Amino acid sequence: MDERREREPKPGPELRERELSVLAFEGRNWASPGVKERAIREELDLAPVRYYQVLNALIDDARALAAAPVTVNRLRRVREERRRER
Repeated sequence: MDERREREPKPGPELRERELSVLAFEGRNWASPGVKERAIREELDLAPVRYYQVLNALIDDARALAAAPVTVNRLRRVREERRRER
């Protein structure tokens, strides 16, 4: 069997509703970080820290890329820019 195929993530079940909600939420524009954090608590019923943990896991998930390619690619670009700045 091809080694590269063994390393590729195997397709899993579809994203859960919460994961899809996080992607949709992140695709919105925010006036300020404070407004966004308040909305995270109120709309998603998540602590901001947990929200960003879920979001960071989704950045590398092929299912998330298929569900929200513009958002996921934007987040990947931002992450890569920050890594280069370090």
